[in-house]
Amino acid sequence: MKSIKSLYNIGRGPSSSHTMGPSKAAKITKARYSDANKYVVTLYNSLALTGYGHLTFKAIEEELKPHEVIFETKIDQKEHPNTALFQMYKDDVFLGEEKIKSVGGGKIIFESIEDKEEDVYTHSSFKSIKNYCARRKISLFQYVLMAEGECIIEFLYDVWKTMKKTVETGLKKSGFLPGSLKVRRKARKLYQTTEDFEMEDTQARLVSSFAFACAEENAAGGIVATAPTCGSCGVLPGVLYYTYVRLGFSEQRIIEAIGVASIFGNLIKHNASISGAEAGCQAEIGSACAMAAAAAAYLKGYSISKIEYSAEVALEHSLGLTCDPVRGYVQIPCIERNALYAMKAIDASRLAGIITSLSKVSFDTVVETMLETGKDLAREYRETAEGGLAKYYKEKKAK
Repeated sequence: MKSIKSLYNIGRGPSSSHTMGPSKAAKITKARYSDANKYVVTLYNSLALTGYGHLTFKAIEEELKPHEVIFETKIDQKEHPNTALFQMYKDDVFLGEEKIKSVGGGKIIFESIEDKEEDVYTHSSFKSIKNYCARRKISLFQYVLMAEGECIIEFLYDVWKTMKKTVETGLKKSGFLPGSLKVRRKARKLYQTTEDFEMEDTQARLVSSFAFACAEENAAGGIVATAPTCGSCGVLPGVLYYTYVRLGFSEQRIIEAIGVASIFGNLIKHNASISGAEAGCQAEIGSACAMAAAAAAYLKGYSISKIEYSAEVALEHSLGLTCDPVRGYVQIPCIERNALYAMKAIDASRLAGIITSLSKVSFDTVVETMLETGKDLAREYRETAEGGLAKYYKEKKAK
């Protein structure tokens, strides 16, 4: 498996596949064709169908000028769900072209460039990782340190600083998110409101407000850390920020929890997918929920088996989740879903603390199941904005 540095990316929302990836591709292409003075970019499949709401065109525009973006909305089954073709010209003379695939979490693959990113982890299943840790008598975080080196601590701290800043920035803002849906920000109100909540609901209110804050910042094109994607960036920070400000966990422990969470995200990315365009929202929000559940379990001091069960429960009960962003915006149902699955992650870790010994299903089995489920999902439910809520949502008339 690759380094977790390719799992956690820091950049602008609202989509790691549709904004971060194309932006990165445009920047690399511009450097490779430094003589070009005109660019034509054709977007295919999910990139085209959600290209306006996901701000793909804007991400490209900021890197390439002058340019033309073509939205090819007729599905091409032969191409990857997130494909873009960059064609470069100088004074109308064709210089060349580059086809890229944006495969999730901000990672891009050029057809003409060999992917030279080397494996950092020798294990590719949680079973093998768990057995290795048992033989060595080490924790999951120590396993990350052995594979990545001590330098990963500074990287994880930068990820945590970004998550923390995104939450705190989002909590201060009000008004409407950009776009035609006119979605009002809710994080600040959730955080400030008390009279509508009983005392036992305080945790739900706070965790939800923190997840909302991140997801709303992402929807507005703010700076976020993929965890593992932009669309699911509020789940892990929602849980971790709560443990930081309300439960008093140190930043060192939280950084360790982010490292432990990365093992599960990395396994999903390596063995299945973290892309909504490939496998539906189960691959994004489900993966984030599994990561957050593992982080919560680690902070509670659970055994490796209980941490695995936390992640397994979280992912298992996200199976079949569709990706149907209304009008292509990462707003409905995406923002609320971040909050709900942050709470589900906490519940999964609580359940694991009680009945782990009775578990019948491994994390590896659920990852395999998720991939097959994603393949079976109809195309309309894989980030095309053509099915589900995206199809049936009707604008409510303002009163």
